[in-house]
Amino acid sequence: MPYQLYCLNLSLIIPALNEEESLPELVEWIHRALLNQGIVYDIWFVDDGSTDRTWKTICELKEKYPVIKAIKFRRNYGKSAALHTAFHACDGEVVITMDADLQDSPDEIIPLYNMIKNESYDIVSGWKKVRYDNAITKNLPSKLYNSVTGWMSGVKLHDMNCGLKAYRGDVVKSIEVFGEMHRYIPVIAKWAGFRNIGEKVVIHQARKYGKSKFGMSRFLYGFLDLSTIMFIGKFGKRPMHFFGVLGVLFFFLGALFVLYLGFTKYYFGVFGFAQRPAFFIALTLMIIGSQMFLTGFIAELISRNANERNNYQIAQILD
Repeated sequence: MPYQLYCLNLSLIIPALNEEESLPELVEWIHRALLNQGIVYDIWFVDDGSTDRTWKTICELKEKYPVIKAIKFRRNYGKSAALHTAFHACDGEVVITMDADLQDSPDEIIPLYNMIKNESYDIVSGWKKVRYDNAITKNLPSKLYNSVTGWMSGVKLHDMNCGLKAYRGDVVKSIEVFGEMHRYIPVIAKWAGFRNIGEKVVIHQARKYGKSKFGMSRFLYGFLDLSTIMFIGKFGKRPMHFFGVLGVLFFFLGALFVLYLGFTKYYFGVFGFAQRPAFFIALTLMIIGSQMFLTGFIAELISRNANERNNYQIAQILD
């Protein structure tokens, strides 16, 4: 990382996919919102494989606004990849993410920035309390999604999937975002040890240009990704605690069926061991138990040889 002669207060990260129409208006709005605020900032655009003039528009805007920096993907990798790449490229003390479609208001940048700087939050998530989306396809599913996520993860936010979020700089450097897990960054951050998570009611604007890039499938994928995060957070460094316990449980249940069959044979004279359903249940349970236990051993071997096995999040060192 090059040596900087100034303190970069704020990095704005804006993933963009086919948003050529909205970008000039968005950058001008950001410039007005941050003008005379005494904040040194840069703007990171990530062109996520756009097929329109999005990249050319970004290059044209950079000539007028030198604070713009940009990354262009060869193809569409998704919002998580865009955020992860920009997180590790930016240098701001505070990092704010927002969407490129003008539905997030740049007027919210300063209030979010102040909450991170002055109120010691690790993350502040936007809450679009009043929305201008379709109630059937977006609003109602989102409420259900947020309720289930809060119940499973313990992170109680009204709008987990809001693209407008603010972070302390060390938060974005300490987490890994992949797949479709951008929806669960607060959950990922919690598992990394950042627990001071707040939210702020933000303005939601009706879409002015283009159309939404997300369909109903995001809710199915979102549930699967949440399950992955919960599993990795609890058992990522100790897989035997999951697979081993299940393996012992299944094997023990199978052994109980075997004892039951032996008891009925020797005390009640019930023969035909191999013809009884209990025999096949016992055999299946013991095989599954053995496989789960061996899976735990293999997972432990893989985990212990992984480079990040002992990469723990250190909050502070006194020397």
